[in-house]
Amino acid sequence: MITRTTDPLAGDLTRRVFSPRRQTPMLGIGAEIEIIPVHAESGSVCPFERPGSPATLPFLRSYGRDQGWREKAATTGIPMFELPDGGTITPEPGGQLEYSSPRCRSIAQLVPRLESTMRHMRRAAADRGIHFLETAIDPVNPIDRVPLQLDAGRYRKMTDYFNALGPAGIRMMRQTAAIQVNLDFLEEPALRWRVLNASAPYIVAIFANSPVYAEAATGCQSYRSETWRRLDPSRTGLLAQDTDPVREYLDFALAAPAMLRPEDDGTFPAFAWLWARGRVNLEDWRLHLSTLFPEVRPKGYLEARSVDVVPANWYAVPICVLAGIVYDHQSLHAAADLLGSPDNDLLARAGIEGLDDPALASVAKDLFEIALEGCARFGPEFLRAEDLEVSRAYFERYTRRNRAPAHDALDALTAIDHP
Repeated sequence: MITRTTDPLAGDLTRRVFSPRRQTPMLGIGAEIEIIPVHAESGSVCPFERPGSPATLPFLRSYGRDQGWREKAATTGIPMFELPDGGTITPEPGGQLEYSSPRCRSIAQLVPRLESTMRHMRRAAADRGIHFLETAIDPVNPIDRVPLQLDAGRYRKMTDYFNALGPAGIRMMRQTAAIQVNLDFLEEPALRWRVLNASAPYIVAIFANSPVYAEAATGCQSYRSETWRRLDPSRTGLLAQDTDPVREYLDFALAAPAMLRPEDDGTFPAFAWLWARGRVNLEDWRLHLSTLFPEVRPKGYLEARSVDVVPANWYAVPICVLAGIVYDHQSLHAAADLLGSPDNDLLARAGIEGLDDPALASVAKDLFEIALEGCARFGPEFLRAEDLEVSRAYFERYTRRNRAPAHDALDALTAIDHP
């Protein structure tokens, strides 16, 4: 048997994943917003491509031409669109769409870009009978109504892998939507890594917005978070339990089954097993890293992945909260003192109980206030006053009252059931 050292993999993580993508001290920030398109009249799943009915790809091509978008094929062969601002629109396996912003110099630059792009695309889609949901999971259609809409080898292999584990992985691929906030490492990278991991349960609870699925209450404030948590514990959850982030992430990645490299008998060995036998290379390793879904994913920057999609008028809030926690030195250290170590049991409670959990709600309020104080120190060149005010309004409407958008959805469901 060939046995290979994992030093090249650790070196790759050090150089490419845990090293800052910018060597300058200038702050940068980006975001990704996922949306679920459905037919406006029926609420049924909108197909990505189908002649004779409202479908997403024809809409994107028609609308994109008017906006100066450029269509190209991703490495999977699936169409994607490059926007003039440097962002991209890409489809997801169940037909969801993701707008990925370019790296922006400030929240003041990022939020108007997100709001404008999504507002105009939403209005144009509505004119064609397509409605963009503002919730983090499809609340109407069960999974058996949502086929795999993108024919790519990667997604077929992922489907085979998740089918062997249960329904959560397929539901994640085809029916969930999140807001991901991309933050630079900059100074004190290990502390920022730990604080973002430790804050994830509270971020889940603060922005929970997926309590309804298949037209019924799920018992979870964030069914999206619960779905992600259940899909495969070998590749999800919280890290930053170790003082050496690279070594911890290396062990995490090596232990995860290689879902894109199935054996002839249909099994999925751990990547470590394949590497030790010389059956995979560095390119396979980098693909494997893309199949890991922790709450905070290192990618040369820190991708915070715990926010349910919220209505568009609140887009600024998760960006302000996360940046306010980790981009202000005083807030970063206050959050570290408040949060302690990352806690996977707390993550589970957050997805189910959210801010209905008194202990979780108490810390969430303190964390939000730390974030607001950090934001107030940024100055107008980094953060517009109106975005800080929107964040304060969200805090007063929801977090201070131990509520999240999930409570609005449950109130609406109750009103339908008991008019």
